[in-house]
Amino acid sequence: MRVLILEDEPLIAMDLEDIVVETLQADCVWASSLHDGLQHIREGVDFALLDFDLGGDNSASIARTLEELKVPFCFVSGSLSDVPSRFNRIPKIAKPYRHDDIVRALTTA
Repeated sequence: MRVLILEDEPLIAMDLEDIVVETLQADCVWASSLHDGLQHIREGVDFALLDFDLGGDNSASIARTLEELKVPFCFVSGSLSDVPSRFNRIPKIAKPYRHDDIVRALTTA
């Protein structure tokens, strides 16, 4: 399994990677920008953890791409109130997140 972590804060990305590896023993790829996120999606991912606010950008376009490709994902963000209503059915975890919330999202992947 290959998991995309789209996160512009390196320490958070590293923590999420630790949880992913501990839970799924999956390969993780990081992206801090939309461009890098799309590149990883083109290379193939099986699940994604998306921060919504990427310091001036947001991950809505990545979310739409993942939906089109039928790749499951979860928003992990401090800006969940900014997530468009079209993504209401997508799982969301507020920052600061709890370890168990991330594990739960991963085990449903």
